[in-house]
Amino acid sequence: MSILDEIFAHKRIEVAKTKRKISTVDLESAIKYLPPPVAFATALKDVANVTPRLIAEVKYRSPSKGILCPDFDPLNLARIYAENGVAAISVLTDEKYFGGSLEYLKSIANLGLGLPLLRKDFIFDPYQLIEAREAGASAILLIVAMLGSTQLSELLSVAKEIDLGALVETHTREEVEQALEAGAHVIGVNNRDLHTFNVSLETSLELRPLIPENVVMVAESGIHTQEDVSRLSAAGVDVMLIGESLVTALDIGAKVREFTT
Repeated sequence: MSILDEIFAHKRIEVAKTKRKISTVDLESAIKYLPPPVAFATALKDVANVTPRLIAEVKYRSPSKGILCPDFDPLNLARIYAENGVAAISVLTDEKYFGGSLEYLKSIANLGLGLPLLRKDFIFDPYQLIEAREAGASAILLIVAMLGSTQLSELLSVAKEIDLGALVETHTREEVEQALEAGAHVIGVNNRDLHTFNVSLETSLELRPLIPENVVMVAESGIHTQEDVSRLSAAGVDVMLIGESLVTALDIGAKVREFTT
């Protein structure tokens, strides 16, 4: 069993427990009159003359590296990101494997930073989309390797109905094709193989030509240096999701500026 399979098995149990505490009907009622969130895809395109555009991640730990940020303060991180010109903020909400929380997302949303917030989790059930919307998310992560074509299309349809954007994550040529067929407007290419945890920027470089210009491509994972950013930018990758190298930096704001100037 790969780590992705293990996480998915745990997540099914977790979501079932949550549903018993808060019904889908109650969540749907809670989002009924919420104003539309900041448009995710639009924000990734519209940051004036800033290349690359960053989705900066609020991340405490990871299964492969353990604790990344011992003095973790999600609200302060979000403020620093916003003050230094990121295009969007990704908030990990998986608790067991990443030390995240839906409460972090809610608290950051309440700051009113004016940036789109991505709920980054292992999402497979429409309930999680409604939950994300209620918590203040503008978009959710959908991992093709975990979902398959039919489920991906269904979740994208639900997301559209409730004004949620989606970052559709891929790792292979076949997964990019599935994402495009499902109508994804923002496609992430994860440089990390979720089955082996091996990381290579070549994944983004190889898959970039498959993604049309009218679809936003986001490079994810393994981006640590200005050289990494320059390689991706030269290949036409304008949006990058970066977490580990930001939260482990001595001066987080300076690191954001280093990547965007």
